[in-house]
Amino acid sequence: MSDSCPPGTPGNYPSDCEILAGYRARAQEKSTATTNPERQLALARAREIRLLLLDVDGVLTDGSLLYGRDAAESKSFHTQDGFGLRLLREAGVATGIITARSSEVVARRAAELQMTHIHQGVANKNDAFREIVATTGLKPFQIAYMGDDWLDLVVLHQVGLAIAPANAVAAVRETAHFVTLESGGQGAVRTACELILEGQALLAGLLQKYRSR
Repeated sequence: MSDSCPPGTPGNYPSDCEILAGYRARAQEKSTATTNPERQLALARAREIRLLLLDVDGVLTDGSLLYGRDAAESKSFHTQDGFGLRLLREAGVATGIITARSSEVVARRAAELQMTHIHQGVANKNDAFREIVATTGLKPFQIAYMGDDWLDLVVLHQVGLAIAPANAVAAVRETAHFVTLESGGQGAVRTACELILEGQALLAGLLQKYRSR
């Protein structure tokens, strides 16, 4: 049990904090050890990736929905995620989103990040995925997708590299080739970007580029 987590209820039921800490511990075992087979498989799959697609709520954000009095919706994005997506763009890897919700805030953020595939208000994410495959000419094994909930499973099962944040539901974590230590909106996308760059042997070179500026 984490020292920072409040104790669970009587009868040995863990608190939500303790459950999330357990998920993160398992994710760390799965994603950090250089000799770990799952991580090595994810890095191998990352070599072929030419496009990273993302869910929004729970991936690019922490999943919270904030409404003002005028019904305007606001979301919080992590700047390190944005920089990771910029690094992918510099490396020639395209990015995009597939989300069931529609938001002007998301459209603005996607434009800022120069994403090339923007699919909002998608009832069936498989339809959007098939459209992207058809228009880009990419094969599914050349595409990575990051999602956190059941609506993402249909795409996660098809792509070459399936990624989940630490806060993803159990079915998604079990499906993913790689689970980040970070939760959505807290740097999880940055970790996914660095995984792809590492798999393509580009991460060290990009880091040196910025060190030398």
